Amino acid sequence: MSRSARPDDLTTLRVPLDPRPSPDGRRICFVRKEPNPDLDGYRSSLWLVDAEGDAPARQLTLGRRRDTSPRWSPDGRTIAFLSDRAAVLAKGGAGDRPTRETEAGRAASATDDDDGGAVQVWLLPVDGGEATQLTRLPEDVDDLAWSPDGQRLCLVSTATTAERRAKPRTPEKPRRDARLIDRLQYQLNGAGFIHDKAAHLWVVEVGSGVAQRITSGEWHDEQPAWSPDGARIAFVSDRHPARDLGWRSDVYLVDASGGPVTRVTGGRGDRTFQHPAWAPDGSSIAAIGHRFPRDNGSVASVWVFPPESGQDGTDLTRASGLEVEAGLNSDLVGVPSPGLTWGPDGSWIVFGAPIDGSCELWRVRLSGDAPERLTEGRHAITAPHGVPHGRGLRLAVVLGDGTTPWSVACVDVPAPGRRASGPLVPSVCASVVPDAWSDIALVAPVERWHEVDGRRIQGWFLGAPRRDGRPAPVVVEIHGGPATLYGWALMWEWQCLVAAGISVYACNPRGSQGYGEDFCAANIGDWGPGPMADVMGGVDALIADGLVDADRMGVTGGSYGGYLTAWIIGHTDRFRAAVSCRGVYDLTSQMLSGDIGGPTFGRYEFGVNPWQDPELYLRHSPLTYADRMRTPLLIQHSERDLRCPITQAEELFSTLRSLRREVRLMRVPGESHELTRSGAPYRRVENLERIRDWFVHYLVEGRTGLPRV
Repeated sequence: MSRSARPDDLTTLRVPLDPRPSPDGRRICFVRKEPNPDLDGYRSSLWLVDAEGDAPARQLTLGRRRDTSPRWSPDGRTIAFLSDRAAVLAKGGAGDRPTRETEAGRAASATDDDDGGAVQVWLLPVDGGEATQLTRLPEDVDDLAWSPDGQRLCLVSTATTAERRAKPRTPEKPRRDARLIDRLQYQLNGAGFIHDKAAHLWVVEVGSGVAQRITSGEWHDEQPAWSPDGARIAFVSDRHPARDLGWRSDVYLVDASGGPVTRVTGGRGDRTFQHPAWAPDGSSIAAIGHRFPRDNGSVASVWVFPPESGQDGTDLTRASGLEVEAGLNSDLVGVPSPGLTWGPDGSWIVFGAPIDGSCELWRVRLSGDAPERLTEGRHAITAPHGVPHGRGLRLAVVLGDGTTPWSVACVDVPAPGRRASGPLVPSVCASVVPDAWSDIALVAPVERWHEVDGRRIQGWFLGAPRRDGRPAPVVVEIHGGPATLYGWALMWEWQCLVAAGISVYACNPRGSQGYGEDFCAANIGDWGPGPMADVMGGVDALIADGLVDADRMGVTGGSYGGYLTAWIIGHTDRFRAAVSCRGVYDLTSQMLSGDIGGPTFGRYEFGVNPWQDPELYLRHSPLTYADRMRTPLLIQHSERDLRCPITQAEELFSTLRSLRREVRLMRVPGESHELTRSGAPYRRVENLERIRDWFVHYLVEGRTGLPRV
């Protein structure tokens, strides 16, 4: 017998991540992430499945803590991966009770012996045998890539030496520990202070384990990609004198043995280029990015550059309007990399991008033709990684939709001109959802479109059953960003609200990704009135169709969605309850604090910075309209949020409480801006329960006054 969704179902959720096909395309290795037994963190393990789906997936590593980032050796015989298992062994098997995944917990997981940092590279024979530790750097390894000959690995680590310094035999006196900060962008949400932790490239010999650092400096180097001949490594870095005063990331080249660094992606001013991928013959490097032509509404495109110094490059996809690095919202899994895979002959590239709420696979040819859509459906195909398969490609992907949790799937892409009629259909290889989810009845989203100011706005409605002949109450959900999107992906918060008798409506207002650059840039300088009109247009259409009760409506959202929630209740009394999560309420303090504080974010969203036009920022801040807010409001915020610092919540709460309004502050300890996607499982469950209970109190039960704590 089926049952409704519950918040605590998250404690049994398994999520597949980072699928990687073997070089021959026959097998797929992926990461399975799940809550640990204490529900205060996660553990992850490596799994292997046949790409043809002929056998169930089998577990490769125990995963007492975190085994991640599987990478096949070129001969397909070995999988290199990242693991903190050395820390587990050093603590005498403490992996049975993993430490809490907070900043303090991660720091405590590092060992003080010669095993180096907590996260190191391990090698696992695919056909049997135990994994062996390859590296023992004194700091964590964050990424890795095999050389084409399989003899070396390129690593990313903040380590500056290959060995840990010996601890002094006598206790040290307390040292001065004040942090002296000379530049902006010195902290990062989820990571903390990064001003003294620059990541660089290392090359390690697989046979001997000898490691050599090949880049250095104060900048951050990441995303290494070997040239086909193994002579050079492309990587991403922010190597600019005033890098903290703008947003600049470029693709660079360095010899595999070290030496001078050359910038590939030319141009002046701010720009962002990431995810380098070499053409099979080494003649070109593909990357994803743009040069901010429409400020923060700019669409990330697929570019191709010659591997030479300071080239302009060719933008292959901007004219199509496809947003290659779009941020699809899901509270079950984070936003994965879009992936770039070259066709075997080097004349075409496959990538992922959304359209009308679906995330699909696309092919673009270097000849300049418009991108070709390869897949079609009401689904989300993400994290594509491919290998040559005949004259085409075989891609491993993560697949999901509005009522189906994520699974591992395979897509075979034929060479151009050899494609069968109709769209390509992903073939599911492995579903990692436990049997505990098999009896849950999920509600399918119903697609809705409406028009505001000449723009078509896409939305989704999940209807709860009618009672006593009248429609159910409704909660309006608003996504963050503002440049992200809702789509055909399972949102557990929505399912829990519907299970509580509350319908859900969500849409992609102007400023969302996935509908072209004009649409994405339409909210520049207009965070409040325009997007509010788009959201309310969808609500009014639901009321006109008799689908919701206009007298029992709630509104909620996170990050930018928290901003728009507060803006809406400061400009209308139509909602009976609201929940604002990790939001922005004072634009001046938001633009000048946290990990994006500085002269860039505000300029790209409003055209000027707060000190240049303080009145503009005052007019666009929800806090300015706090005296008009009479809707009961729950303000949720994590105490370690560095993207939108918790002072945002404190300012709004202090103001509303001083005005004796019906308001409650929910402070979540130990979490960052990513609470709903990757916070501790027990905190994610409580968050869902608090939001559900707030709306049940006001909308279903029709009560007044704050709910009991």
